[in-house]
Amino acid sequence: MVGLDANLGFLITTGVLALVVLIVLIKTAVVVPQQNAYVVENLGKYSRTLKPGFNILVPFLERVAYRHSLKEHALDIEEQICITSDNVQVGVDGVLYLQVVEPERASYGIGNYVFAISQLAQTTLRSEIGKIELDKTFEERGHINQSVVEELDKASDPWGVKVLRYEIKNINPPSDVLSAMEKQMRAEREKRATVLSSEGERDAKINEAEGDKQQVIKASEAAKQRQINEAEGEAAAILAVAGATAEGLKKVAEALDSEGGDKAMQLRVAENYLERFGNLAKEGNTLIVPANLSDLTSMISAATTVLGHTPGRRNQEPGQNG
Repeated sequence: MVGLDANLGFLITTGVLALVVLIVLIKTAVVVPQQNAYVVENLGKYSRTLKPGFNILVPFLERVAYRHSLKEHALDIEEQICITSDNVQVGVDGVLYLQVVEPERASYGIGNYVFAISQLAQTTLRSEIGKIELDKTFEERGHINQSVVEELDKASDPWGVKVLRYEIKNINPPSDVLSAMEKQMRAEREKRATVLSSEGERDAKINEAEGDKQQVIKASEAAKQRQINEAEGEAAAILAVAGATAEGLKKVAEALDSEGGDKAMQLRVAENYLERFGNLAKEGNTLIVPANLSDLTSMISAATTVLGHTPGRRNQEPGQNG
C-alpha cells in the first residue's frame, strides 16, 4: 500500500514537472512571422530584436515587450479645415503611407508613433495650404504631397519610422466659393470660345485674302504671258510680212533690172492710178479732180504708151477695137 502511494506521488510530481517544463517552453519559444520584428527586454531593459523564425528566450528573464509589423501601412488622415493665403477655408483630407524600419526606435523613441505622425501630418498640411491661393491648391497637389512627405520624414527619422508618401484625397471649398469658381470657369470657357472663334474668322479672312492675292497674281501673270505671246506673235507676223515684202521688193528689183521691167512698172502704176480714180468717181456724185491735171494726162498718156508697146497691142491699129 505504501509502495502504491509512493508510485502515485512520483507520477504526479513527474506530471507537474512536465507541465511546468511545457509551460516554460511555450513561454520561452517564440516564432516570429515573416515581415515582423519582436523587441525583447531582459529584466525590463532592451536586450535584442528577434528576426522572423524560431527563437528561444531565457526563461523568467526575457520577454517580448513590443511587436512591430515591417509592412507598409496606410494611415487615414481625417478631414481638417485649412485656410489658404487668400483667406478661404477648405476641407482637406488625405492618406499617409509609412513603414517601420527600426523596431528598437519605434519602441522606445516615442510612445505612439501612429498618433504622432497623423497629428504632424495635419499641422504640416495646414502650413503648406496656407502658402498658396485657392486656385492653385488643385494644381499644386503634387508639390503639397512632396512637401508633407519631406517634413514628416525628417520628424519621424528618430522614431525609426519611414514616411513613404502622402496623397491628398479631397479638397472641399465652401459651397459659395465653389459656385463662384464654377462661374469663373464658365466665363473662362466662354472667353476661350470667343477668342478661338475670332481667331478662326481672322485666319479664314487671311486665307481668303491670300487666295485673292494669289488669284490676282496668277491672273496678272497670265495676262502678262498672253501679252508677251501676242507681242511675240505680232513680232513674228511683222517679221514675216517684212520678209515677204523684202522678198517681193527683191523680186520687183530683179524684174526692173530685166528687159522691159521699167515699162511694166509704169504700166502697173498707171493701171492702179486709173483704178483708184475710177472707184472714187463711182462712190459719189461729187468728183474731186486733182489740181494738176497734167499729172493725170501724163499718167494716162504713159499708160497708153505702155499699152501701145505691149505685144498684144502692137498688132492692132487704132480704130480696130470693134
